[in-house]
Amino acid sequence: MGLGIGIGTIVLVVLLLLAVITAAKGIRTVPQGEIWTVERFGAFTHSLQPGLNFIIPYIDGIGHRINVQEQVLDIPEQNVITRDNASVTVDGIVYYRVMDAAKASYAVQDLTQALQQLSMTNIRAVIGEMNLDDTLSGRDRINSALLTILDGATEPWGAKVSRVEIKKIEPPENLIRAMNLQMTAERERRATVAKAEGDREAEVKRAEGEKAALVLSAEGRKEAAFRDAEARERSAEAEANATRMVAEVAAGSGVQALQYFIAEKYVKAFEVLAGNHAQKLVLVPMESTALAGGITAALELLRGGGLGEGGAPPATPPATPPATPPRGPPRPTPPSAGGPAVLPPSAPGSPWIRG
Repeated sequence: MGLGIGIGTIVLVVLLLLAVITAAKGIRTVPQGEIWTVERFGAFTHSLQPGLNFIIPYIDGIGHRINVQEQVLDIPEQNVITRDNASVTVDGIVYYRVMDAAKASYAVQDLTQALQQLSMTNIRAVIGEMNLDDTLSGRDRINSALLTILDGATEPWGAKVSRVEIKKIEPPENLIRAMNLQMTAERERRATVAKAEGDREAEVKRAEGEKAALVLSAEGRKEAAFRDAEARERSAEAEANATRMVAEVAAGSGVQALQYFIAEKYVKAFEVLAGNHAQKLVLVPMESTALAGGITAALELLRGGGLGEGGAPPATPPATPPATPPRGPPRPTPPSAGGPAVLPPSAPGSPWIRG
């Protein structure tokens, strides 16, 4: 009786353990971001998606656990020779994602290593076709070329390369020093050229300004000369008109009219000379008899009827007796109010104007 209970209990426990093991082998929970492959007797049958999945225990098994999230792969640093035989140190990174878990598991043995070696090989191929200057300034071109090559090469492996970035392109130290010297020389050349161009433009502008100034000055002189000629022409016309009018008056009234006009101008000039307040004594370079005769003729013309029509004296003015020179020593003319004293030229001791 006790033996029977012991055997039954053992069998029950064994069956319970077998059920637990069978359930564990048949029920699979796949985490998010992963895809598992199922193999039946070593052959791929299907894939398990994230979540709860069931497989046949003891017959089906899990082959590979594939991460389908986007992953980053570092490309190791390596020396690359450019087309102009310059050595540069290059490294980078590759972003990829598994699109087909079965191909990534069974089409390539190690997807990560294969992708890494493929990237390094193609970096050498792409940069080897470029000059050093193009390599240093053409990162985008290198990235685009590598992306096209790697994306096409990894498609049979069930992977998708989404981005390739070159992190460092570093020439050797001696080449860096040479490039710095070249850059300095180029900048100095550009500065010299820019300064020369600036000086040339300044000279051109200065010459243009001088030219414009000369043109304006010449135009000003031309206009001034034209105005001066016009003024002289107008003055000559006025003088001619005045001369013609005097000639007409002289022809109509005779010599006495001319004497009247000359005497009038003579008296006015003498008034101006005598009205100078800066001098006390004036030597008059004229004959007193002529002055007296001119004044007497003018007074007689006025007493005899004045001037005729048009400002001319009458045709037959009364005869003027000849002026007799004064007797005795000449006397100085009394000074006008605030003016100088006038001494005739015959006065002794007064050959000059004394102040």
